[in-house]
Amino acid sequence: MLEGFVPFPPEFQRRYRERGYWRDRPLAQEFAACFARYADRVALVDGERQYTYRDVDRITDNLALNLLELGLTPLDRVVPTLPNVAEFVLLYFALQKIGAIPIAALVTHRYLEISQFVQLSGATTCVYPEAQGDFRFASTIERVQRESPSLGFRIVLGAAGAGEIPLAELIERPARLPRSALGKIAIDPADPAVFQLSGGTTGIPKLIPRTHNDYAYNSKTAAEVCRVTGDTVVLIALPIAHNLPLACPGIQGAFFNGGRVVLSPTTRPADVFERIQRHRVTHLKVVPAFLIRLINDPAIGDYDLSSLRLIQSGGQRMQPEVRLRTQGLVPSAFVQENFGMSEGLLMFVRWDDPDEVKLETCGRPICPDDEVRLIDDEGREVPAGAVGELSCRGPYTLRGYFGAPEYNARQFTPDGFYRSGDLMRLHPSGNYVVEGRKKDLINRGGEKISAEEVENLILMHPAVQNVACVPMPDANLGERMCAFVVPRPGRSLALKELVAFLLEKEIAKFKLPERLEVVPEFPVSTFGKVSKKALAETVAQKLAAEREAKSA
Repeated sequence: MLEGFVPFPPEFQRRYRERGYWRDRPLAQEFAACFARYADRVALVDGERQYTYRDVDRITDNLALNLLELGLTPLDRVVPTLPNVAEFVLLYFALQKIGAIPIAALVTHRYLEISQFVQLSGATTCVYPEAQGDFRFASTIERVQRESPSLGFRIVLGAAGAGEIPLAELIERPARLPRSALGKIAIDPADPAVFQLSGGTTGIPKLIPRTHNDYAYNSKTAAEVCRVTGDTVVLIALPIAHNLPLACPGIQGAFFNGGRVVLSPTTRPADVFERIQRHRVTHLKVVPAFLIRLINDPAIGDYDLSSLRLIQSGGQRMQPEVRLRTQGLVPSAFVQENFGMSEGLLMFVRWDDPDEVKLETCGRPICPDDEVRLIDDEGREVPAGAVGELSCRGPYTLRGYFGAPEYNARQFTPDGFYRSGDLMRLHPSGNYVVEGRKKDLINRGGEKISAEEVENLILMHPAVQNVACVPMPDANLGERMCAFVVPRPGRSLALKELVAFLLEKEIAKFKLPERLEVVPEFPVSTFGKVSKKALAETVAQKLAAEREAKSA
């Protein structure tokens, strides 16, 4: 067993096997059956490139064998920071075939995040594009390698420099190892298949182990709820590595049912509309900020979107007005709200829920053995209809973050319920309603940003005495980050200067504050703590006043 991994307790493992949730087959074996069953169907589309299930199986066999020859072994951790391209999908399935564990990094991550992922996991391999926009990865990954003894391989999508291995060569070069070498690899289906990422409130990312058993069940059951079939064409414009597009039901759910996955490297509305029309897309994954962009783009009327059957929204709460407007613009589609966490639990609004329930709730769990409790600060269940913190356990919800025993002691109850930090109440229908969160996170268009992580970096600025980062409302993204700063005596600070300073710390750009408020002191609660609630109310009031002044 991988050191630092928290397994499901034996009695729960038995229960989940007896009830048929866990099939004790590694993901590679699960998908091998799909590759054979749907061999001649188109599985994956990336621009003009198309791959059948047989192609995916053949190419990923070859890639897996070349990775084995290179030196990768089962349970090796791999950090891919790739965009939405076919190579990402092929790499994912090749890693499953050798039992290596991909970490769900993003192409927008930079030195700070990548180095943390490598050090936390002991990763042996980074896979990255030659460049993304104006950012070139080589020097950053080389630096991570110098600082991380475990990191032995740098694999690049694009032209390779010194010490780099071209991904294209690993994909295309005929393997020297026999295919039988893959059959000799022993993969325990109770081991992690992938590490998803937690937004975490501590400033340090947390690795979420998703096992072969639980991740297969996660995708199969989500696919059933979302009516994924062999006729499904799913468009993936959100980052592949995120839990929703990868597995809820996402790429995995489509492959389990012989559907087709179309990749989009961009979220530009016209590009998305064109792909929907050209490929007759049936299932679209969105976060509310992305959906708002789509429905407000004038080009939406220029394309035939009538093939859409499901627009699945996750990442943050969708306002009823957005759902109603989308339904009016795309009447063929069910606009489905869902609540999901990379840690496991999934809640979906169902197709046959009453209209008012669809508008008001985020759905209900997908499995009969998803155990949900809404609890108060003392861990007691709140009365029906009252707001409490969501705690849960079940056949696809983790039992502990990887290598974080002290954090796990706080985040899990003694009987194994995960304390999510999300505030919810039970709706009379049996669905749930999201009411906010206890976690100190900013939810920027579905990307969760740890306030503490950014605050710790801002505190390094010589002009800053104290800082508090809070969410401010945004019509498109839901929230953006505002940094409240108390300056050191005699010092001043401007947003442009602060952003330039943070960029030097090499963090992902989506984590940068987008407003700066300089104040002489912070409001405090009755317990003497900085009142972030008061600060968030302050910036919300200022934004409202500014909007009113503009419209006057």
